Amino acid sequence: MADYNPSVIEKKWQQYWEQNQIFNAQVNPNKPKFYSLDMFPYPSGAGLHVGHPLGYIASDIITRYKRLQGFNVLHPMGYDSFGLPAEQYAIQTGQHPAITTEENIKRYTEQLKNIGFAFDWDKEVRTSNPDYYKWTQWIFMQLFNSYYDKTEDKAKSIASLIEKFESNGNAGISAVCDEDTPEFSAEDWKAFSEKEKQEMLLKYRLTYLAETTVNWCAALGTVLSNDEVKDGFSERGGHPVERKKMMQWSMRITAYADRLLKGLDTVDWNEPIKEMQRNWIGRSTGAEMVFQVKGQDKLIKVFTTRIDTIYGVTYLALAPEHDYVKDLITDDQRQTAEAYVEVAKNRSERERMSDVKTISGAFTGSYAINPFNGEEIQIWVADYVLAGYGTGAVMAVPAHDERDYNFAKHFGLEIRQVIEGSMEEGSFPGKGGTIINSDFLSGLEMKAAMDKAIAFLEEKKIGKGKIQYRMRDAIFTRQRYWGEPLPVYFKDGLPYLIDEKDLPLVLPEVDKYLPTEDGEPPLARAKDWNYTTSEGTFPLERSTMPGWAGSSWYFFRYMDPKNEEKVVAEEIVKYWGAVDLYIGGAEHATGHLLYSRFWTKFLYDIGAVSIEEPFQKMINQGMIQGRSNFVYRVKGSNQFVSLGLKDQYETSAMHVDVNIVHNDQLNLDKFKAWRPDLADAEFILEDGKYICGAEVEKMSKSKYNVVNPDDIIERYGADTLRLYEMFLGPLEQFKPWNTNGIDGVSKFLKKLWKLFHDNNGNVTISEAKPSAEELKTLHKTIKKTQEDLENYSFNTSVASFMICVNELTALKCNKKAILEPLAILVSPYAPHIAEELWAILGHEESIIHASFPEFNEAYLVESSHEYPVSINGKMRTKLTLSLSLSKEEIEKAALEDETVQKWLEGQAPKKMIVVPGKIVNIVL
Repeated sequence: MADYNPSVIEKKWQQYWEQNQIFNAQVNPNKPKFYSLDMFPYPSGAGLHVGHPLGYIASDIITRYKRLQGFNVLHPMGYDSFGLPAEQYAIQTGQHPAITTEENIKRYTEQLKNIGFAFDWDKEVRTSNPDYYKWTQWIFMQLFNSYYDKTEDKAKSIASLIEKFESNGNAGISAVCDEDTPEFSAEDWKAFSEKEKQEMLLKYRLTYLAETTVNWCAALGTVLSNDEVKDGFSERGGHPVERKKMMQWSMRITAYADRLLKGLDTVDWNEPIKEMQRNWIGRSTGAEMVFQVKGQDKLIKVFTTRIDTIYGVTYLALAPEHDYVKDLITDDQRQTAEAYVEVAKNRSERERMSDVKTISGAFTGSYAINPFNGEEIQIWVADYVLAGYGTGAVMAVPAHDERDYNFAKHFGLEIRQVIEGSMEEGSFPGKGGTIINSDFLSGLEMKAAMDKAIAFLEEKKIGKGKIQYRMRDAIFTRQRYWGEPLPVYFKDGLPYLIDEKDLPLVLPEVDKYLPTEDGEPPLARAKDWNYTTSEGTFPLERSTMPGWAGSSWYFFRYMDPKNEEKVVAEEIVKYWGAVDLYIGGAEHATGHLLYSRFWTKFLYDIGAVSIEEPFQKMINQGMIQGRSNFVYRVKGSNQFVSLGLKDQYETSAMHVDVNIVHNDQLNLDKFKAWRPDLADAEFILEDGKYICGAEVEKMSKSKYNVVNPDDIIERYGADTLRLYEMFLGPLEQFKPWNTNGIDGVSKFLKKLWKLFHDNNGNVTISEAKPSAEELKTLHKTIKKTQEDLENYSFNTSVASFMICVNELTALKCNKKAILEPLAILVSPYAPHIAEELWAILGHEESIIHASFPEFNEAYLVESSHEYPVSINGKMRTKLTLSLSLSKEEIEKAALEDETVQKWLEGQAPKKMIVVPGKIVNIVL
């Protein structure tokens, strides 16, 4: 093959890898393991754009590098294939989501294979396949049948809890449970009806049904997460979203809060991601207490981290969704307060937390009694208080909290200082300090005042010291069709699990994918969506699992995807263990990453897996941004003026498809064919070209700046795409896609190819011994490449390859001893051309079976030095001399040099200064 032809080479080797199952991984105790994983994609109809493969290319390079180092590598790929987009398409077209999903997966797989990833496709998983979600349902069942024992700090079987109830009731049981769980004796338990027992167990189960405030989107017919809501509207479709209470399944992730915090100290993640999780979990030490509502038999519970400031409370603030709000609003405040509540409760929690500038609230007309001083304080509704955090009620101390201060200032409420310090402007937080104006707490420092205040609460039986978490239990249901069915049926209105032998509970056929006319989830449309037991036939759960269910454990299934008996076999999970390198977006920090860690810890507790943390090392790749191009239309015409001339005209900028622009030059014929209204477009050119404007923006269809990797591969090849994406900049950084630089990478691969061929395209490999300069170039590159790979610094390796090839080209190097290790070095980055060159070198096995070259520092040790020779302070010549020469030998060689003799003009030097390995200085 004379010329480098990537389209032929790449298809050849992709077929070879697939036919020979080169990347299939099996347990091999004789080899060290390396588990490399990418956050698996949701297969959208649009397919991949060039931003998507960035992290995959990085993990693939590491995967191939680890193989060359002798590791047994697991590098799988699959699809997070349940999702709202496919369901929305089904609603619009009537086409089953499975058909859409299958088509999208086929497209994604084809694109991924074209890029040449070393994926073990034999281990592919899809969360929407029944043979996969059977085990998602099984995990749900284990959670339902478990509770969290705080004494042993782990999940335990609900059966063991029942045994305790039967012998002692729940007295003395330290378990995570609902706040309103009553105490009962063994006799009480035995006297409970079946229904009462099941209701009590729901208060302990790790997955349970409860009435929860949710983001309900009627247009989409489902509950949305906070991430899916913006400014009161759904991110998908822009439909109105309201906050309402619904009966929902929840996961008791809060039981694992402390373990989730501690586990962060054991993993190699970047600190910002760890901090996001710590803040999301939000562990706070403080006190919980109750305020009596004046004139009513109601106690408002609050949690505070600063009980020492209790005498500074001048009002209570309740979340708009708080259960008591409706009953607390008095007739004289009804119109104003109810109107406020209606608006405020439909703002998402995220919006309310971030919008600190807007101050709003309404007085309920009711008062509470401060139990420390008997003072009556107003009860307000304020949207800065969140129902999902703490108790949904805040004891406001305006003098020492910024939000309370701004609220009190806005509404003219009292601001009372109780911590010593300056309060000239705004609140004085007082993280320490002496308490003042606080009766028996006055004069005490913060810690002592808190202890004394908590003792008062406990003595009066109106509160206690408590550790609180910001994190709430995770809602686990969606009122939609395209998701995992919950393996639950209802008897007497209470949930029961189906028999494990009946798994998987497969999604039924429905006539439409919409909710029913009376608002029931789509599964209510299924015929006979019931479950039959020996006691009769009962309705099955009509909601499905959320999108995060299948993605919370997929990394285990990759290890053993065809196991019909278990989630994963013990010996297999013990071998592969935690993911050694996980690459994905930082946007999953408080969703997928937390849920995965929670489920892993639970599976560890029940003995299903042998690790507590799923991802040991994690890298968050940055985003490849789009580089938009613009043309400039002369106003009132169909004439377009080139960038350099546009200031001479009155113009308006218009996005143009970047795929008809090359190096910012517009293809005029393709532009005319792009849209019918441009067929008769006219152009004002500069130097015979139309030059477009450019700007970095998010890659999106509306900006016509989406670049399809298929187009890049067709034009330049997959190896060029891989190298170029790495060359753009550090993996973690955001960087613009700019096709202008891709030609340089393409030329590099052609130069690499030419090292192995003569000018006529014939293979010319020499068996001759390499020179010192050739060895120096090679080993300098080995050293740099290995250092970069160990530090995940991919862009600098590409630069070092280019330098190496340029130096070897200048040396006219065609030595096998140099080119063979060079092919191995390049192979993780550009595997197709490396395989072809490896074969040219005479190897029959894939280059993946080679060993990474060993760096030899001896080849970088200089044997000679170029001495600058100065005469009377001016450099007159340079001498290349062996570094082994003595000082006297260097002096002798310098004085014998013809140029030096010319400048000496027969004079004997007064003085000679010689620094071996540095300089020679002659003084006349």
